Amino acid sequence: MRAPFPDCAGVVIGTSAGGVDALSLLLPALPPDGQAAVLVVIHLPRERPSRLVDLFDGRCAAPVREATDKEPVEPGTVYFAPPDYHLLVDAGPQLALSADELVNFSRPSVDVLFESAADVYGPRLLGIVLTGASHDGASGLAAVARAGGRAVVQRPETAQVPIMAEAALARTPSAAVLPLDEIAGLLAALPRRSAS
Repeated sequence: MRAPFPDCAGVVIGTSAGGVDALSLLLPALPPDGQAAVLVVIHLPRERPSRLVDLFDGRCAAPVREATDKEPVEPGTVYFAPPDYHLLVDAGPQLALSADELVNFSRPSVDVLFESAADVYGPRLLGIVLTGASHDGASGLAAVARAGGRAVVQRPETAQVPIMAEAALARTPSAAVLPLDEIAGLLAALPRRSAS
């Protein structure tokens, strides 16, 4: 994975089983004044409120919030998809929430987020697929790579559940394959607003 990535404007992260532990290592690495917005889909029970903002707010230097519909994307902010809604990026960029059908048995779907973000950010996007027990994210990461963005997959043998990482790697064999500590290093090195 070549670094740094001075024109990175967006980071999309997709994960499922084991994802809270993985994100606990990654998100605190983000700088407090980052240039890139970070959008996260993690598969959670659809019928319960998410506790992710409460869990990560005190651990991260970057602001953390649950995404809301039609909200402008703020640089350096971490957005979690709310339970039972797809999270998309629209022109602007702004966030959009959708209650459309499940994709890969999931709502929110990693593929939906990654594909919409690739359309908006193109080569300024970093896509990261982590641990999980589904194939969600495989076609989304391929879309990131096709749009000229950078694709990263957690090293499958380090994932709590390797299925998601293996599926993403099968679709995007050019992706950088890294353990969590090296992915955290990438996030820590992302450009800062004060430096731009």
